[in-house]
Amino acid sequence: MPPHRLSPFISPPLLRPTKLKLDHDHLPTSHRCVSSVLKKDGQILSIAASNGLVYTGSETNLVRVWKLPEFTECGQLKTKACMVVALEVSNDRVYAAYADAKIRVWRRTWDGAPKHVRLATIPRTGIYVRGYISGKDKMMKHMGAITSLAMNISDDILYSASLDKTVKVWRISDHKCIETIQAHTDPVNAIVVADDGVLYTASDDATVRVWRRNFCSGDRPHSLTVTLPAKNSPVKTLSLTGDGSVLYGGCTDGYIHYWHKGWFSGQLQYGGALQGHTHAVMCLATVSNYVISGSADSTCRVWTREQDGQHKCLAVLQGHRGPVRCVSVLPARARDDGEDGCSICTGSLDGILKVWHVSPKGNAGRRSPQNG
Repeated sequence: MPPHRLSPFISPPLLRPTKLKLDHDHLPTSHRCVSSVLKKDGQILSIAASNGLVYTGSETNLVRVWKLPEFTECGQLKTKACMVVALEVSNDRVYAAYADAKIRVWRRTWDGAPKHVRLATIPRTGIYVRGYISGKDKMMKHMGAITSLAMNISDDILYSASLDKTVKVWRISDHKCIETIQAHTDPVNAIVVADDGVLYTASDDATVRVWRRNFCSGDRPHSLTVTLPAKNSPVKTLSLTGDGSVLYGGCTDGYIHYWHKGWFSGQLQYGGALQGHTHAVMCLATVSNYVISGSADSTCRVWTREQDGQHKCLAVLQGHRGPVRCVSVLPARARDDGEDGCSICTGSLDGILKVWHVSPKGNAGRRSPQNG
């Protein structure tokens, strides 16, 4: 088979010489692939889930829409631009970032079936031209490919990170750029924002930076509060627990570093690293006490965070034939046998989209084979 093509905005993974052997019989959970779809769209680059729908972006100009739980395709969002590199969904809005460094916005409505109406392109062409003429950098689009999107709905803000080493701050209500953060000395690979408005950025400079917003600071309200080192390995992806207490960063050396907030100080403290992947960690997601990691080693790992703060690997999802580029975790759902589990969507550079279910061992394993 020919080697998998890596998109221009994805750095080649840093390979480690050894491969971890795992005894699946001793893992505390069972997992099964419940759906596997190939649409010949090329590499799957982005996934977002919201309100019973899953959105997937690829190398083509399509964002495909899937309905849960049956995971059937129920719509498409089309543009002239290709390569959907990041997706973010909130309330009735869908934001898709493309390889042309622009963001397209749709409004979602329901009329028996989901419908999407194109609202805007960020930045608008007129604003970009006027900003270029006036020399106002904050009004211009990114000068490099967008790598990640994040939203702070309460503050009416959309963030976009880019290979141009900056993070741009867009006002959701009018789609205007209100700030450009000179975030890192190397490309910014991932961003995530907490409910309290704290922004986290990850970069090829092997650091995670923490930013706070001060509304009284004029044109540049975001200020750097702390820089977290990641053991000299570029940080490719970030994820934050729902309560904002633990931050995870996946690196090219295959490690997942994590930081937790101190009980009294509220400051982030280094907690350790999750070891298991043999190649670069390319995507992360969290829900409840689960952590899901996707890697260039073509596997996903399901971890659980124990009450004492330690982590265990619950399952290794094997079945993709290329690097796992994106992952989205659906909320835990009750099974008909009374046990809880979680459903996971994974997209790979092999062009295949998979849906998995992970549950306590003894429930799912007796119904179907573990691997899709």
